[in-house]
Amino acid sequence: MTQRQTFDVSGMTCAACSARVEKTTSGVAGVEHAVVNLLKNSMEVEYDGNPATLAAISAAVEKAGYGAVPRVEAAAAAGAPSSPASPSAARENAAAKEAAHVRMRLIVSFVFTIPLFYLSMGHMFGWPLPAFFLGHENMLTFAFTQFLLLLPVIFVNFKFFRVGFKTLFHGSPNMDSLIALGSTASTVYGIVAIYRIGWGMGHGDVDFAHMAAMDLYFESAAMILTLITLGKYFEARAKGKTTDAIAQLMDLSPKTAIRRNVDGAEEEVPVDQVRPGDILIVRAGAGVPVDGVVIEGAGTVDESVITGESVPVEKGVGAAVTGATVNRTGWFAMRAERVGADTVLAGIVRMVDEATSSKAPIEKLADKISGVFVPVVIAIALITFIIWMFVGAGVATALSHAISVLVISCPCALGLATPTAIMVGTGRGAANGILVKSAEALQTAHGVKTVVLDKTGTITKGAPEVCEVLVVKGRCDSASSAAGCAGGVPSSADGFGGAHKASSARAEQSSELFVRVRTAERLGAAEAIQTSQVDAQTLAFLSLAYSLEKRSEHPLAQAIVAYAEARGAMAQEVERFEQIPGGGLRGVVAGRTCLAGNARLMEDGDVDAAFASEQARRLADEGKTVLFFAVDGSLAGLIALADEPKPRSAAALAELSRMGIRTVMLTGDNERTAHAIQKRVGTDDVIAGVLPQGKEEV
Repeated sequence: MTQRQTFDVSGMTCAACSARVEKTTSGVAGVEHAVVNLLKNSMEVEYDGNPATLAAISAAVEKAGYGAVPRVEAAAAAGAPSSPASPSAARENAAAKEAAHVRMRLIVSFVFTIPLFYLSMGHMFGWPLPAFFLGHENMLTFAFTQFLLLLPVIFVNFKFFRVGFKTLFHGSPNMDSLIALGSTASTVYGIVAIYRIGWGMGHGDVDFAHMAAMDLYFESAAMILTLITLGKYFEARAKGKTTDAIAQLMDLSPKTAIRRNVDGAEEEVPVDQVRPGDILIVRAGAGVPVDGVVIEGAGTVDESVITGESVPVEKGVGAAVTGATVNRTGWFAMRAERVGADTVLAGIVRMVDEATSSKAPIEKLADKISGVFVPVVIAIALITFIIWMFVGAGVATALSHAISVLVISCPCALGLATPTAIMVGTGRGAANGILVKSAEALQTAHGVKTVVLDKTGTITKGAPEVCEVLVVKGRCDSASSAAGCAGGVPSSADGFGGAHKASSARAEQSSELFVRVRTAERLGAAEAIQTSQVDAQTLAFLSLAYSLEKRSEHPLAQAIVAYAEARGAMAQEVERFEQIPGGGLRGVVAGRTCLAGNARLMEDGDVDAAFASEQARRLADEGKTVLFFAVDGSLAGLIALADEPKPRSAAALAELSRMGIRTVMLTGDNERTAHAIQKRVGTDDVIAGVLPQGKEEV
């Protein structure tokens, strides 16, 4: 049976290296497919499931001059904990260490290359030089000082020589081979020149010694190594940044969990120690550590990090909960079922990781070219040397041109440009909630004719906002006492009772029974609040809502609190506060029983809200969530909330339409809400009432 294994590959420095490793691995018996990622120094292999195949892969790659270790073994050898975060964390640490090491090499290289360049090229630019470097009698000092300045640069960058010649001797030269050959040729030629200077000075042939002094190429060797190291430093920094998105995703998951032991005692443990079957406690405000099932209690869970839906979901006994979601209200005990790499979040992280490891079709072409690039360049350099020698240009000129061919021919940009773009693109996308399934999908996206968008968090902001307030007229007018008004009820005894008795008779004129207040962005001139009486009624009603909702952590409540605070509402003490699962809130404000919630709560509380049904239906048709507020059994008003479209959604959808792309909004919301949003943003089609698991089928 085909299995998949990730290898950590060492020794790769350029696109030619990755091409060689990929070709070598693909040639191992039992390997069906192999993809090497140069930026992450990793390799994804599909093989026949035989453990011997893994050993054969490691042996083959090692024979080619590189190293390949299965990731599980690498993590175990390093003593890393077994968790989905380990590979990402290990890569992040490795990238940071690599960047620091290359930075050190770069600093040392510049410290010695700059004076070497000044000394060797100063006479050409008229730069002042110390007297002991001037004159024929100081030529040997001049040459040997340059050689000494070159040695530290070679020492800190000896990796180029070690890897370059190793791969060359294995018959798989890479970019390091070009660097090593060019630097070695320059250095050896300079050393020969020092001997020639010494011979000329010893035999009194000053002209011969002067000609030899003109053939020093130590600064060329140093500049080759320094500039390539500068490029490697930028590359190492780019590698480090590619892990940011995955690290951010892993940070969403709680690091600890409260576990209930067999004796009933609770202890805080690292999430890595949670095992399937463990009983975990999740309190209000805490994150769900792993995937599991609620076995006791209830809570309101914010699943927006996984589903994008802004409104929390009620979770009772038997309900499934997902790791990295947040319990906003309530308390529950859960049984862990999927932990570590088996959780939903780990699957998302794995998907992002695999997307950055996949290759676009155009990248495969670059790999083919990189695979033969270095041998061809070496051949061209040899031909260049032979031709210049043939035309009588001399060894110095021929060698100079051959070295130029070696050091300017770098396949790194060819092999790194596309994977760098893919990794940065998929990483930034993941950070913004966009998951790209593969590099091939990214490349072929230009041919898309239909775009399907989720509603919540994609087209809309993903958080509810108050968009309209309806206050029952006369319920809190200027004649009311301050205390009663703050509580949302008139001080007169018949204030609500009379309205309650007459409500049925006035149902037909429901629109005339309310003071209508809309949010600033929806407020028209004709709807502006003009009288102090209306202002007082609205403020009193908002104070009632504020008093109740301030005690709740539900996103709808938080939206109402923010709206009321912005308009100067004052909260009063709430007694006997109670949250009713699936219904709303109940409490006593200024001695009066107040309710806040849905229509079912009003019905259960024997509140006559029939005269408000027309307004409630209108608001629902506009895609809003309607909350009812009642005092002592009488309706006081309505507040409508909605997940508003993002400011640029309509423009973005219009741009897609201009490009000839059909847009479809796919949502789990009801038809009325979906069509209301469609009218405002302009999607071509809408499909509503689809559960998360059914969206992929659609």
